[in-house]
Amino acid sequence: MLELLWFLLPVAAASGWWAAQRNIKQSTHSVFDLSPDYYKGLNYLLNEEPDKAIDVFIQLLDVDSDTVETHLALGVLFRQRGEVNRALRIHQNLVARPRLNISQRHSAMLALAEDYFHAGLFDRAEEMYLQLTDTHHKKKAYQHLLNIYQQEQEWDKAIEVAHVLHNLMEKAFNCDIAHFYCEKAVRLQELQQYQQAFDAIDHALVQDAYCVRASLLEGELALLQGQTQQAITAFKRIEQQDLSFLFKAITGLKKCYKPAYKSADFIDYLHALLSRYANINAALALVDIAIEQEDPAAAAEFLTQHLYKHPSIRGLQRLLELSTLPAENISYIPLIQTSIEQLLKNKPIYQCSHCGFKGKSLHWQCPSCKQWNTIKPIQGIDGE
Repeated sequence: MLELLWFLLPVAAASGWWAAQRNIKQSTHSVFDLSPDYYKGLNYLLNEEPDKAIDVFIQLLDVDSDTVETHLALGVLFRQRGEVNRALRIHQNLVARPRLNISQRHSAMLALAEDYFHAGLFDRAEEMYLQLTDTHHKKKAYQHLLNIYQQEQEWDKAIEVAHVLHNLMEKAFNCDIAHFYCEKAVRLQELQQYQQAFDAIDHALVQDAYCVRASLLEGELALLQGQTQQAITAFKRIEQQDLSFLFKAITGLKKCYKPAYKSADFIDYLHALLSRYANINAALALVDIAIEQEDPAAAAEFLTQHLYKHPSIRGLQRLLELSTLPAENISYIPLIQTSIEQLLKNKPIYQCSHCGFKGKSLHWQCPSCKQWNTIKPIQGIDGE
């Protein structure tokens, strides 16, 4: 409220000046012989009734080259306060005025388009932004269009606009475009258009060779189509793309080598991962293989040695499940196991490297800051 009052002071002054100028032109009265409406507006302002004051001052301010910026600023203020309908009214009034010069008209159109966007009228906002793509506001117009197309999940249009922005701006949009192709692949898979989905995944990897999501989608889709070797290749590619997602690769490879983990290739691969990165997920996969081979004691011994060198809460939880300690020494184990399970249940698994958002689900676009590919698995003793 206070900032609104401060903002209205220059508006009141502008209104008073304009009213005074009009009186000078229309009569020989004193410059201080202002419109009664001006004093009414001041009275509202002094009594901390800014909404009524705004309405009065807007009525006093005719739209001309001297007052356009004031109207634009008022509209933006309304929008920021959540009063989009008032902002729309002001900016629509501006756009309808024939006396605006080209620059002023484009600024009013940009403000009106933003009003439409905040009101959820995406079709009107899109139409206005498209008109602005040939003006000096083209960069902002394309950025807003990209936002609209993402929200409406129009991925082909998003890809097209992102390519334009890639050429207009210094920022690279390859990562974003790769995710747009991934979104397109997901939709095509839902429509059972599998070859087109594979094509979209290929386009994603062309845009960003380090796109983990594309490899995961390719692996899952290849498995669905019974193309196990292609799935294995896709999942193994993740090691070179982003080590923090290695646990996703191992989870996918488990599906490839089911129902029994007897493949020497898979076991060798897990041991290689373990030697390179001491990855807990590789260790747990080897534990699962030992359990399937009916050797729980060897599994527990292997995991114990690994945890001495590389502590992990998830590893400790698995070890407690495998515990073969004498009965008189394990009365506390269920309590420890329950506590660890509760800790793991409630803790976030992923964190955004851009804004710090944390969550349990993997979002390829951060729900908080809307950046693509900034959500990563949390690492460390309690991480993945």
